[in-house]
Amino acid sequence: MSWPAPRGGEGVSALRALLAGVERGEPPPPDGGLTVVPQSSPRDLGVLAFTAHSVVFADLPLSWVRERLPPGDLSAPLGPPFLLALAGRTGRSAGSLDLLALAAPLAGPPPLALEEVTAAEHPRVRRALRHRDEVRAWSCEGGLLTVGRGVGGRWEAAVEVEPAHRGRGLGRLLAAAARHLVPRPVWAQVAPGNAASVRALLAAGYVPVGAEVLLSRA
Repeated sequence: MSWPAPRGGEGVSALRALLAGVERGEPPPPDGGLTVVPQSSPRDLGVLAFTAHSVVFADLPLSWVRERLPPGDLSAPLGPPFLLALAGRTGRSAGSLDLLALAAPLAGPPPLALEEVTAAEHPRVRRALRHRDEVRAWSCEGGLLTVGRGVGGRWEAAVEVEPAHRGRGLGRLLAAAARHLVPRPVWAQVAPGNAASVRALLAAGYVPVGAEVLLSRA
């Protein structure tokens, strides 16, 4: 099994460089600051929040962003007033607030038997192709794992477990499998209220690193 090499230009992307720093254990400084960087692709626009530091990735002037964020309010970049203003300026819709988690790759085979599937074989994979590049997917009885390149070119994993198979640790095994299948750090996004999925990610060795809201085209 082979994986595509990083595309040219990714290394000079401000957003990609910032995310690479987080992958190395070097997040933005907890200084109460704000960073505004251009979008790394026309598709991806949104807000990242790390400990006491927020990042807006949008093709907008820094002055426009700062004018709409009260100084010293660390929660404002992910608050409804700013997200509504950002959505109105860009003609997009704000999605859900997600917890961001990150895990290092692991050597060896995944902890369960998986069969690779194609986009034509599963609707979840077709949906993933609208939000990620270079998507690959694997299935097992009762579950599906998808991996692809999302925001800033980062590798993202998503897990789906059928209702009849929940509560048996399958979500944890699928999340762990991504760490064996992708030879690079793997990101995962999950709604904080989805406690079962949060527990599965933590049990699979993912570490919370921040939060995120993405804005999609209406």
